[in-house]
Amino acid sequence: MTTKILVVDDETYVRDLLTRVLARRGHDVDTATDGESALQRMSERHYDLVLTDVVMPGIDGFDLLRRVKANYPGVTVIVLTGYARKQSISDFMLYGADEYLSKPFQVQALLDSVDRVVGRGPSPADPASATGIDA
Repeated sequence: MTTKILVVDDETYVRDLLTRVLARRGHDVDTATDGESALQRMSERHYDLVLTDVVMPGIDGFDLLRRVKANYPGVTVIVLTGYARKQSISDFMLYGADEYLSKPFQVQALLDSVDRVVGRGPSPADPASATGIDA
């Protein structure tokens, strides 16, 4: 079964990297540049997983997380943030984040997180992680 993933980040580099890595693993990946365009895409197509940045113009990652969990309760959300503080992490979990990753992160950590939330367990070593690419 292919996992349908929506990557939401205002940084082109991050969106492109995540799309390449996840597509290489067989996932069906779409992208959005902000929370508003993510919600529009979600109204048009079902996603199993949303990977979202926190700091974005307009609808930020916190608000997107709250809206996804309220309107699409079966969708899993992983929060990606460069601003992880203890309080922020508590807030992510309070609003329903299934996992979070602090930027920069190793590609393998992302793949392991995705595998956990889609029920596949930790991912085996992946050639992409050997590159040492940080997102």
